[in-house]
Amino acid sequence: MQLIDGKKISQQLKEEIAAQVETMIAAGRRRPHLAAVLVGHDGGSETYVANKVKACEACGFTSTLIRREADVTEDELLSIVHSLNNDPEIDGFIVQLPLPKHISEQKVIEAIDYRKDVDGFHPINVGRQSIGLPCFHSATPAGILELLARYEIPTKGKHCVVLGRSNIVGKPVATLMMQKGYPGNATVTVCHSATPNIKEICRSADIIIAALGQPGFVTADMVKDGATIIDVGTTRVPDASKKSGFRLCGDVDFENVAPKCAYITPVPGGVGPMTIASLMKNTLLAADGNLFND
Repeated sequence: MQLIDGKKISQQLKEEIAAQVETMIAAGRRRPHLAAVLVGHDGGSETYVANKVKACEACGFTSTLIRREADVTEDELLSIVHSLNNDPEIDGFIVQLPLPKHISEQKVIEAIDYRKDVDGFHPINVGRQSIGLPCFHSATPAGILELLARYEIPTKGKHCVVLGRSNIVGKPVATLMMQKGYPGNATVTVCHSATPNIKEICRSADIIIAALGQPGFVTADMVKDGATIIDVGTTRVPDASKKSGFRLCGDVDFENVAPKCAYITPVPGGVGPMTIASLMKNTLLAADGNLFND
């Protein structure tokens, strides 16, 4: 069993990006600039945005954090989006999800200029991805493919089972895994809450990508020997022994599943760091400005 070290690979990726930024500066160009909009004080979102700001520093980017309280109106938030769309100094920006209930997430996502949509959530980016055109790939699926590539894990002709059908992970990673090229060319099955025989399907998988948000869902009896397991789950589970009062738990019963695997990602330290590194990669592409010149 080999542990897929997302921390190490994300560090490599950030160093590669920083080197490219220095080349840009040497050529007389400005630093890539990423903005993040954070509404309210959700604990997970606070941590994630703080990590993004840190990653920007490591990559040599400029970063801007725009904060609003949870009672911000939808119109006020859309107005911020429009001003970022029109700001020539901002290369890419994200609106951190989830948003308060009174704001339509879809409306906000669709208001973002797709050329600055470094989260890859805008329908234009989603559509371009589905037909294999250049676009911003959403960060977590892009991070997963980067891990498979860096560890040279075979995907061609392999049976890949994706657990979960969210717009952020399940659907896009399934699309990417079935496309021509590497990593890709896999035979993909997507399982979700209405799939009756998940255990049997998983047992035939060479690669399982678990993105359900259900701690410990994938058990040893669902995994064949020599499989590759990518665990996207990060659920906060109460744990009195931790300073924070919780620990992060993946969708895979790591202790019992790991001995059966050829490769497996830990939680934390697997997919999580790659999500942020992929966002940095998208920001560099946005700053480069050539992605949509087809």
